[in-house]
Amino acid sequence: MTLTRTGRLLLSAAGVVVVVAGVRSASDIIGPVMLALALTIVFHPLRAAFERRMPSWAASVVVLVLAYVLILGLTLALVVSVARLAALLPTYTEDMDDLAADVAGTLDGLGVSAPQIEALAGSFDVGELLDVAMSFLAGMASVLSNLLFIVTLLLFLAFDGAHASTLARQAHEHRPQLVDALVGFARGTRSYLGVSAVFGLIVAVIDTAVLWAIGIPGAFVWGVLAFVTNFIPNIGFVIGVIPPALIGLLEGGPGLMLWVIVLYSVINVVIQSIIQPRFVGQAVGLSTTLTFLSLVFWTWVLGPLGALLAVPMSLLVRAVLVDADPDARWMRPLISGHPGEAAP
Repeated sequence: MTLTRTGRLLLSAAGVVVVVAGVRSASDIIGPVMLALALTIVFHPLRAAFERRMPSWAASVVVLVLAYVLILGLTLALVVSVARLAALLPTYTEDMDDLAADVAGTLDGLGVSAPQIEALAGSFDVGELLDVAMSFLAGMASVLSNLLFIVTLLLFLAFDGAHASTLARQAHEHRPQLVDALVGFARGTRSYLGVSAVFGLIVAVIDTAVLWAIGIPGAFVWGVLAFVTNFIPNIGFVIGVIPPALIGLLEGGPGLMLWVIVLYSVINVVIQSIIQPRFVGQAVGLSTTLTFLSLVFWTWVLGPLGALLAVPMSLLVRAVLVDADPDARWMRPLISGHPGEAAP
C-alpha cells in the first residue's frame, strides 16, 4: 500500500517525536557524550599539528591530557563557585527581608493596597532569583562530576580520532554529501565553541576584576558564571548579570546595582555583540530566532548541559537532515536567515 504525502509527513512527525522522547529519556548519557565529542572536535586541529612533529599515539596522549585539564579545571571552578555561593546566600537573608519591606513601604506610599502588595511579594522572591544561579551552576557541576564516564569516553575518542581523516576519506567515496555535511558540522562546532571559550575567558576575567573593584562579594563566582553563560546564545548575558546585580542591590542599594548592570552591559555588548561575531562569522549558520528556539528546546531535552550545547546540537541536526539531503537544501536560507545563501 502506498502512503499519501500527508501520511508520510505524519509518519515522519511521529518518528521525530519518538526520537526526541528517546533522547530526553537518555539525556544523562547523550549530554556527556555530546560534550566529549565537542571537546574532541575542538582539539582536533591541535592533533594534526602534533602529528607532524610526533607519532600518532603521542599526539593522542597530548590531546587527551589537554582535554582532561580543561574539563577538570572547569569542574573545579564550578564546584568552588557552588560552594562559595552556598556560603554567601545565607548572609543576605536579613537584607532580603529589609529589601522586601522597603519595596512594600514604597508601594504602600504609592497607594497600592495591602492585598496587592502581599500578592506581589508572594510572586517575587529575591532569594529564588539567586537560587536560580546556584541551581544552574550546581546542574553543570553535577554533569561534569560524572568524570569517570566522560574521562573514559574521551580516552576512546582521542585514540579513535587518529583515524578520523582516513575513515572520512573512505566514507566520502560512498556517502560524499553526508560526510561533507558532518565536516561542516565539525567546523561550525569548533568555531563556535573555540571562539566562545576564548571570549568567555576574556569576559570572565574583566567582569571579575570590575566586580572586585566596585566591592561586589563573590566576584570569582560571578566571573565563572559569566564564562559559562557565554556559551549560552542570546540570553547568556542576561542570566550572568542577574545574580551580581541583585547582590549589588542588597550590598549597596540601587546605585551599586545600576553600576553592575551598566558595566556588565558595556563589557558584554562590546565583546559578545561586536567583536566576537566577527571571529565566528557565518560558521554557525543559524538565524537568531532559531538559535533562541534551539536553546529552549535543547535545555528542555538535555537539561542545563543542553543550554551550553544548544548550537552544536542544532548544527548536528542541520547537517544530518538538511545539508546531507539535496532535496532539503532549499531550507538552508530559512535556517540561516540569509536569503542569499545558495545550496551547494
